[in-house]
Amino acid sequence: MQYHDVVVVGGGLAGLRAALEVNMHNLRVAILSKVYPIRSHSVAAQGGINAPLGNHPRGAHDSWERHAFDTVKGSDYLADQDAAVRMAKDAAERIIEMEHWGCPFSRTPNGKIAQRPFGGAGFPRTCFAADKTGHMLIHTLFEQIVKYEQAAERGELKIYNEWLVTSLVIEGGVCRGVIALELATGKLEAFKADAVLFATGGCGRLYTNSTNAMINTGMGMAVPFWAGIPLKDMEFIQFHPTTLYGSNILMTEGCRGEGGYLTNKRNERFLANYPDSRKGMEVAPRDIVSRNITTEILEGRAFENAYVNLDLRHLGEERIAARLPAIREICRKFLGIDPVHEPIPVQPGQHYTMGGIDVNSDGASPAKGFYAAGEASCVSVHGANRLGGNSLLETIVFGKIAGEHMSNYVFGKTDLGAGDKTLEDALAQEEKKLKALMNSDGGENPSNLKEEMQRMMTDKVGIFRTKESLSDAQRKIRELRDRYKKVRLRYTGGPYNYDLASTIELKGSIDVAETVIVGALAREESRGSQFRRDFPARNDEKFLQHTLAYFTPEGPRLDYKDVTLGYWEPKERKY
Repeated sequence: MQYHDVVVVGGGLAGLRAALEVNMHNLRVAILSKVYPIRSHSVAAQGGINAPLGNHPRGAHDSWERHAFDTVKGSDYLADQDAAVRMAKDAAERIIEMEHWGCPFSRTPNGKIAQRPFGGAGFPRTCFAADKTGHMLIHTLFEQIVKYEQAAERGELKIYNEWLVTSLVIEGGVCRGVIALELATGKLEAFKADAVLFATGGCGRLYTNSTNAMINTGMGMAVPFWAGIPLKDMEFIQFHPTTLYGSNILMTEGCRGEGGYLTNKRNERFLANYPDSRKGMEVAPRDIVSRNITTEILEGRAFENAYVNLDLRHLGEERIAARLPAIREICRKFLGIDPVHEPIPVQPGQHYTMGGIDVNSDGASPAKGFYAAGEASCVSVHGANRLGGNSLLETIVFGKIAGEHMSNYVFGKTDLGAGDKTLEDALAQEEKKLKALMNSDGGENPSNLKEEMQRMMTDKVGIFRTKESLSDAQRKIRELRDRYKKVRLRYTGGPYNYDLASTIELKGSIDVAETVIVGALAREESRGSQFRRDFPARNDEKFLQHTLAYFTPEGPRLDYKDVTLGYWEPKERKY
């Protein structure tokens, strides 16, 4: 059994920032990561990170109050307003911190951090490093982690690469640690800790057409869900308007922030034809642009009835090379076109999970000592629709806050190091389950189940939803849950058995997908990213509340809790 004061599960931006904060408090912290940290999905973020710095010529009057209000309005008033205010207040300090640690942000002519417009923001407040912002941020943070790791005298900061956490151990409402599978050996191990934080990213790979990395299976949400921690607002799935047609590789919102146009097969900038995007056009919020592109496709005004064009040609080669170099490289490599000379075919694709592990604005869950941060969590600052540039900000703001709160929790704890027997029992239980899975002689191929689930989620739980489509999805996911009991592995060896790891994760994906479906079916209204054709209006009287999904063997049990208001009264969301 391994022991650390704090265990952080996940090596992306939120996890690294939390671990750094814990180590700054002189506590022993371990990072358990399924992949090497610099291969986490955080690296894929392109467009930028929000902070009201006022460095853009049109940003002089920006403020944390305006940033917080834009965030709440963008959320369709489902965000907890105290959390949105806290994030906006801390934004500038966190950006300057990253700058001082060496993040190579793009610059204005006078040397300040450059900013550009993003959808739903009242001012150009998105700081960026060309179109590789996530890449630059995570390398900057990882350098700090390496520095602290090297400076540790007694192994106070340790990284466990390529470990899959399979179980969260909670005893009497207090977190005791986790059970994890070492991928290199196939061996299970117990990790005892006085506090645990999950920062495991989203669950985009519940869908076929996703911008997410293959590692984003939702397992990091499923593990605490199985342990009794509720998942919050899972029905709110964000679809990014511009993903590359066919592969769904992200074409950053920065393309539109820099001035790119969206056109249909009639060469119309069609967003002008919709009341909700007429004013903002290409920088209208993501949920609105995604719905309007999909409407163009469904009503026959898209190319090949499948995609519209993202036209950057008028920006010129020099600007594209300076501000969007990765977009140009991706288009050349994956589609054989140069956006300097040709428009980019795009379609909406799953992009982000607004819901997640239920935590408050300190990152604390209902179980003592268990925390979450980043996309795996639901604080909630994004509510029903996230504004671009706020996800990266959330990782470093709430990663820092959760790390600080965890440290204070451990300092005040009176039963440090407790839970040996509970962890030993949990390890034995996990070993038994693993053995049963390895020896299963059922006839179901887990790859087939995964493909059927992803296709069903895309077809039935997409941008437009109805009671009929969601009921079909519920029947299908229950069928898949039953068939999962008969899966059979094709490979039963120990070291690097990805057949085993992906099959374990598939159980998590199925259970998390069911929370999305059940939550969407029960929410009979349209709000943010959830658009119900049978309930097209927002219903504050009944649904201005968070959905909580609790695990039961028969399927999720739903409950609700109030949204935290207090700064702005909900009103019609107009742009």
